[in-house]
Amino acid sequence: MSDGLVSNVGLILGVAGADASAGVVRLAGLAGLVAGAISMAAGEYNSMKVQTELLERELEMERIELHRNPHVETVELSQIYASRGIDPDVAREMAEAMMADPELALETHAREELGIDPGSLGSPLGAAAASLAAFSVGAIVPLVPWFFGGGDAAVVASLLLAVVAAVVVGMVTARLTERPAVRMVSRQILFTLIPAALTYAIGSLVGIGV
Repeated sequence: MSDGLVSNVGLILGVAGADASAGVVRLAGLAGLVAGAISMAAGEYNSMKVQTELLERELEMERIELHRNPHVETVELSQIYASRGIDPDVAREMAEAMMADPELALETHAREELGIDPGSLGSPLGAAAASLAAFSVGAIVPLVPWFFGGGDAAVVASLLLAVVAAVVVGMVTARLTERPAVRMVSRQILFTLIPAALTYAIGSLVGIGV
């Protein structure tokens, strides 16, 4: 959402600064929203897909090792349990119990050795959809005023809506990260307004005729 907000408010105000008509600004904002959302979704899908394939490869290699060297894998698992303070004999019994079931053995080794949850490798399509939706929500905020008007009034309205959205994003980020709200909100507002001011200034200097 932050990416969509920052990139599109910059694009919209950059075009608006060039003294473009409301229709041109609206078109630029829509293009930025669509292109940015698709780009973010594609990038997220590819990233998650590669990650999932790497994790699946790790799991397959672990499955092969469990089949080839069950004794070695049993010892490794018992050592992991023993390192956590479990009595060595009890740790050995636990490891042998886990190894008795191939699927449970794979899941246990994946969690304990690799830090992987075989049942939660992630969904590339889900990640792409979430990224597309979040970017679109952020990108539409500064564009809304241009559907109802133009000129300085729309510029001011875009900035005000962008600031409100930045405050919301900052507050949510502060809550999720347990960081000071004032710090996170201020940072988000700066990251939103500085690019907008720069692109507006550049648009004003360059003009629409270039």
